[in-house]
Amino acid sequence: MRKVAILGGLGNGAVVAAAIEHARRMGATDLEVAGFLNDREEQGTIIDMFPVIGKTSDAKRLLESGYWFINTILRIDGNRERIEMFESLGIPDDRLATFVHPMAYVAPSVQLGAGCVIMPNVSMSPCTKLGRGCMMMAGSMMGHDNVVGDFCHIAAQAAVGSYLKIGRGVHIGLNATVRENLTIGDYSTLGAGAMLTKNIGANEIWAGNPAKFLRKAE
Repeated sequence: MRKVAILGGLGNGAVVAAAIEHARRMGATDLEVAGFLNDREEQGTIIDMFPVIGKTSDAKRLLESGYWFINTILRIDGNRERIEMFESLGIPDDRLATFVHPMAYVAPSVQLGAGCVIMPNVSMSPCTKLGRGCMMMAGSMMGHDNVVGDFCHIAAQAAVGSYLKIGRGVHIGLNATVRENLTIGDYSTLGAGAMLTKNIGANEIWAGNPAKFLRKAE
C-alpha cells in the first residue's frame, strides 16, 4: 500500500479521503490515507476518521519518508494563490497520487495528469486530457476531446460538453452545464447551476442561466 498525505481537511479533503478508504475496502486501490496536512488544525486533530499529521510545510519531511500526496486545497474565487502555495512545496509529479474510484467510468483514451482525483459515478468520454491535480467530483460528466489545464475542480453533478479548452485553476460549480466548443480562461469560475453558452476570459466569475459575467476573481 502507498501511504497518502492529503493537503486539506474539512470539505474536499475529507470527501476524497473517504472515497479512497471506500475503494481500499473494496480492494480496488493500493492507496491508504495516512492523514491530512492542514495549516489550520493542530497535529493529531481528527477530521472525519483521519488525523492531521502535520502542516503543509511538512510535505518535504513526508516526501523523504516515502509518502505520496493529493492536493485538495483549492478555492472557488480565484485559485492562483493556493496553486502557487502547493507548487512551492516542490512535490515532484511522480509522487502525486492519481486516484480513480472503481465506480467511475473513464474511457481508455482519457489522459489523466499526475495527482488527478476521479470520484464515484463520474463519466469521462474519450480523447479528453486532464492536467495535473484536477478533481472530478461525484456524479460529474466530462465530454470528449477536451483539453483541461492543471488544478481544475469540476464540482458534483456538473455536465461539461465536448471540444472545450479549459484553462488552469478553473472551478465549475455544482450542477453547472457547459456547452461544447467553448474556451474557459485561467483561474475563472462558473457558478453553481449555471448554463454556459459563451467563452469565459481569464480571472472572470460567471453565474446564472444563461451564465453572464459577474465580476473579476479576487
